[in-house]
Amino acid sequence: MENKNDLILEVDHLTVNYELEDETVEAVRDVSFQLGRGKTLGLVGETGAGKTTTALSILNLIPDPPGVIKGGTIKLDGDNVLDKTIKEMSRIRGKEVSMIFQDPMTSLNPVFTVGDQIAEAIMIHEKLDKKAAFEKAQEMLQIVGIPGERAAEYPHQFSGGMKQRVVIAIALACNPQLLIADEPTTALDVTIQAQVLDLMKELKKKYGMAMILITHDLGIIAETCDDVAVMYAGKIIERGSLEEVFNTARHPYTEGLFNSLPNIAERKERLKPIPGLMPDPTKLPKGCAFAPRCPYAKPSCIDVMPEERHFGGTHYCSCNAYDDESFHLEREDIVL
Repeated sequence: MENKNDLILEVDHLTVNYELEDETVEAVRDVSFQLGRGKTLGLVGETGAGKTTTALSILNLIPDPPGVIKGGTIKLDGDNVLDKTIKEMSRIRGKEVSMIFQDPMTSLNPVFTVGDQIAEAIMIHEKLDKKAAFEKAQEMLQIVGIPGERAAEYPHQFSGGMKQRVVIAIALACNPQLLIADEPTTALDVTIQAQVLDLMKELKKKYGMAMILITHDLGIIAETCDDVAVMYAGKIIERGSLEEVFNTARHPYTEGLFNSLPNIAERKERLKPIPGLMPDPTKLPKGCAFAPRCPYAKPSCIDVMPEERHFGGTHYCSCNAYDDESFHLEREDIVL
């Protein structure tokens, strides 16, 4: 457990539902985690696991209706953002915490120049006039590897990788303490992905930011993160340091994620996909949501919600199979 003063973010028992007319989606269920200053947390899981909803909750941007934060607290630098007014949150977003959204192609406004879009955040938070803000926007473009004179151009004049750099420049324009990157490289080809990730790591180090990186790509997590939280059906089922989770995975779902990756050294065996699909979030089972897909499931897993167990250090896992003390996962360690 880190010293409270070393924490930039504390999420405790966060629960978020999307309440529709005839059904309720349990999007985030009793999620808790912490993030230290200057650290990077990788939030990993399948589509629909609740990763983006968790991120939007930190910015207090859950669409209401139908989204409802049913419980929990989210403390950013000690203050609960869920108690803030709309006006107070508008001062926090972009200044204290920024977010890079999934698709750079749709994150930028096509009718404004990229310079104006970066300058807008600077004018709001740093109280600069339009000329000074535009000059700082040009500097931000240069920091992310784009010539400053291109600030007068429009989004359609930039490639996908360049647009993502512009989005990063907007997010970092006011030097936030926390950056949330939601699948920041999904729409990019592999070469550009690597460039964008290197840029984000370099800027994180330069500005001393903490970062939450949301992805389903374990390779990106291994390259970029200090800590890892694995989400499944709205819950964090395993969390710990990068080494703890990658080298001694404790949850059968985490094991399944690693076993479904190709191994370049051992090409003899076929990949082992995780059978089945994630459960319907409107009809979640009473016990462990992963039980119908789990090769180690016991009768108790169907009816009893697993409690979080501590495995030393910062390593926690929620799994009923550990009621049997002889239980262990059949997976070779990964050397990071």
